[in-house]
This record gives sequence, C-alpha cells and structure tokens, in this order.
Amino acid sequence: MDPTYAAAQILRVLPRERITRAVGRLCDARLHPRIASAVVSLYSRAYRVDLAEALLPDGGFSSFDAFFTRPLREGLRPVCAEEGALASPADGRVASLGPVEPNGTFRVKGQDYTVEDLVGDREDAKRYEGGQFMIVYLSPRDYHRVHAPAAGEIPLVRSFPGDLFPVNSIGERHIPRLFARNRRVAICIDTEKQGRVTVVMVGAMIVGRITVAGIDERDVSYGDHRFNPPRQIVRGEEIGMFHLGSTAVVFIEKDVARPWGVEVGPIRVGESLHGARAR
Repeated sequence: MDPTYAAAQILRVLPRERITRAVGRLCDARLHPRIASAVVSLYSRAYRVDLAEALLPDGGFSSFDAFFTRPLREGLRPVCAEEGALASPADGRVASLGPVEPNGTFRVKGQDYTVEDLVGDREDAKRYEGGQFMIVYLSPRDYHRVHAPAAGEIPLVRSFPGDLFPVNSIGERHIPRLFARNRRVAICIDTEKQGRVTVVMVGAMIVGRITVAGIDERDVSYGDHRFNPPRQIVRGEEIGMFHLGSTAVVFIEKDVARPWGVEVGPIRVGESLHGARAR
C-alpha cells in the first residue's frame, strides 16, 4: 500500500478542527523567556529558519505565534522595480501555475477546480475565465505574512468556513478538491491597469486562524467584509497573515496582466511574477 494513501486515510478520521484549536491555544500561550528561547531555537534548527532575517523583539518572543508570524527586518524584501509587474505575495515555493480555462476551471496536481470554488462568487469568478492562476506554498520555515501583488484598492474580503486538511503532497494527492475544501479567505484588489487581482489565503490543519490587515478581528469571521471607502494599498504592502503556514493562490484576468514568467520553485515576497528578480 502507498504509505501516503494510508496517511491520508488517517488524516480523514482525525478530529482536525479540535487538534487545530488545541495547538492554536498552545501557540498563543505566553511563554517564559527561557522556554520561548528554547522552543524558537529547536524549531529554527529543525526547519532551518533564518532568524537573522527576523525583526527580533526586545526580550524575545512572547509566544510561539509571535515567533511564527515574525516580521522581517526592513529592506529585506524589496519589491521588483519592473514597472507593471505583479509581485509575489509570499515567501515560499511556486507549487503550480497555468491558465484558467474559458469555462473557469483550472488543474492542479491532476485535480480540476473552478475559480468560483476559491473566490466564492460566481459573477466575480467570471473575471478570471481565460486568465491565469498561481499557487505559492509556504513551508514551516517561511515568513508567513502575505503581501499585495499590485497597487490598488481592496473593496472586499470574503471569508469561508472549510475543512483543515494539510496542504502538502499527501493532501494534494489524496484529498479531492483540497484547496476548495479547506478554510479560505479571498482578498480582492482592484487595480488601475490590471483589473481585479484576487489573493486567496488557504488554511490547513493547525492553520485555523487567518488575519487580514484592516479587519480588526483575531480570526476573520465568515462572510463578506466590505471596505467603505475601499482600502488603498501599494504593491508589496502587507495584506494578511497565516497563524501557522499554508498556501496563497493568485488569480489574474485574461489579457490584462502579463503572462507568468516564473517556473515551479522557490520565490520570495516582492519578486516579479513575470521573471525579473527583485532589486
């Protein structure tokens, strides 16, 4: 038997939401400075976290969540100078990218999805028919804040309930329609020249909490959140945060933004999604 299939069957019967809540409470708990230092040191060694990039608080991190959502030192992720380029929303790995078919479907790891599955609105999904999608996977070692691929304004954020399957190779292979089944938050960005760019933050097991800049909630509540007036943002500005890691999906409209110029592999916040590196 394929061991990844067996692992997927175990994941199906685990109380994933209960486990996520329990781990979340542990992550939020205040830690004694010595304990916090030991936990951060062990985790950083296990996952090869580069703490030299982090903006370290005086007295150390107060909780594991504070460490996991750590900001970076100023200037470490410059936005690419290429005019009109969309920028990577996250540190991580481009796991999949390609076209959205004219009927609004796209294919990831042998599974078919519809844009509506992820953005949560049929009319809005039509914008992306014939457009493009990209999936950026954030590993445990990565910086876990999400940034705007383009300048513009955010009129709307949609938050959806969902399951909490792990977003990894096991989940992708054995959980049907994984990205559409998991908890997710869609952030709509209206731009001057590139139409609407939508960034979907997809939750996963032990990632039950997602926060969005401009929404003063510990976890974005389900439903539509409208900004009136729309929230103005610049390219590269922070728009959201994963409390433990997961995946960001970017959708762009047909014939508006340029075709992707990157390949599957590592990427960092601010790097051009059309091939030119940040500088």
